[in-house]
Amino acid sequence: MSLAVRFEGIEKQFGPVRVLHGVSFDLKPGRIHGLLGENGAGKSTLMKILAGYERANAGEMVIDGRRADFRSSREAEHAGIVLIHQELNLADHLSITQNMFLGHELRRGFFLDEPAMRDAARDALTEVGLHKNPDTRVRDLIVAEKQLVEIAKAMLRNARLLIMDEPTATLTPSETQRLFALMARLKEAGVTIVYISHKLDEVERVTDEVIVMRDGRFVARSPTDEITRHQMANLMVGREVSDMFPDKPPLAADAPVAFKVDQASVPGWAEGVSFSVRAGEVFGFAGLVGAGRTELFEALVGLRPLSAGTIAIENGTVKLKSPRDAMRHGITYLSEDRKGRGLHVDMALKDNLTMMTLERYAHPLVDMHAERVALEVAVKDFGIRTGNAKSRARMLSGGNQQKLALAKFLHPDPRVIVLDEPTRGVDVGAKRDIYFLIHRLAAEGRAVIVISSELIELIGLCHRVAVMRAGELVATLGMELLTEERLIAHATGTH
Repeated sequence: MSLAVRFEGIEKQFGPVRVLHGVSFDLKPGRIHGLLGENGAGKSTLMKILAGYERANAGEMVIDGRRADFRSSREAEHAGIVLIHQELNLADHLSITQNMFLGHELRRGFFLDEPAMRDAARDALTEVGLHKNPDTRVRDLIVAEKQLVEIAKAMLRNARLLIMDEPTATLTPSETQRLFALMARLKEAGVTIVYISHKLDEVERVTDEVIVMRDGRFVARSPTDEITRHQMANLMVGREVSDMFPDKPPLAADAPVAFKVDQASVPGWAEGVSFSVRAGEVFGFAGLVGAGRTELFEALVGLRPLSAGTIAIENGTVKLKSPRDAMRHGITYLSEDRKGRGLHVDMALKDNLTMMTLERYAHPLVDMHAERVALEVAVKDFGIRTGNAKSRARMLSGGNQQKLALAKFLHPDPRVIVLDEPTRGVDVGAKRDIYFLIHRLAAEGRAVIVISSELIELIGLCHRVAVMRAGELVATLGMELLTEERLIAHATGTH
């Protein structure tokens, strides 16, 4: 059942950029391997080579003692190797069943065997804990549900080696527990698992051994029970990582209210939510997936209808009908979906940066020199590692894409900043950079609102944290009360 894999001197280049430098290590069969590294370390590229989505320029893979060179993902799947992508690989307009069997349809004679596919899809969904009608269109699912569909789809391929790339990034704690139980069952059945994650607590909990890559090279491996999280982080970044969170900027006793919401309601998502944020404050929003946090703020900035409530920015009541309206009043919202709503990944870096403030650069023709200067300043201020400033946004690593998105949404110089899952899918080094940036923004007197599913992040960053449950704001906790236990208790209704 299990697959044994050995990489020998694997190299990969994209144009002039070499991303893998002679990588050699093996994956022992029937074990869960934690594959760690910062964004850009080469781990996802190496796994895409293993799964047939890319081909190496040099070196070779040996699978069960035989040399392998997959020309497509279908070839890899025939060998029992399945990759669950970090970036969801689903067709929104198709049903769950159609997505799960796309390219692998079951037939009865000349016709598709739709009842058999629907039954198999339902069983796989139940296995991962998603109780949805298999005929549901994928576009009607939330991000966490789409992730579970990806995992269920992989289950149908009868994988002997399963690669999971950030599988819990959008999952609730209970969904994560279900996934871990599923991984344990797969391991017992002899499946080899590669688990890629930036959540070192999860790696520590579910893996048998840890393999670390850095800058396209293999750097270390260790049994998981013989290495600490701190040592993992140090190996990933190649230096001592300490003080992940800066000291919280002091909040002046007379700091004015910068953003106030009174009795806001969003149809189907939030009811009667009231809160205020002061200038210089980092204010967090906690809650389980589906609690209504994202939908509330999408309505507050004009992305969806707000059925009731008032919004005040610096003591002036405003009506925000669109994100552009919000920007004119000094508020910007960075979506949790950086590739869908944050960046245009096929556009150049400077075009992404200046898109929201194009009127500054058009007189009436666009001043491209001024745009380039603005990008140079942003690259320096936000620590964006670009490689080539003329490249497209999709060529950046996840952490650098997020820094570019932050630079873009801060370019209009807002007074109120809403960041939805600002470090999702971001490595430990980039996380630290973003945390320090958030505190710098607060120290400048801006109001910063952070929506996050990582409780340690909220505790380390925020002066206060509001907790939402089932569309209602159920508690607001000050710094002295911020613990994981309290936040979970309020979010789950067990307080």
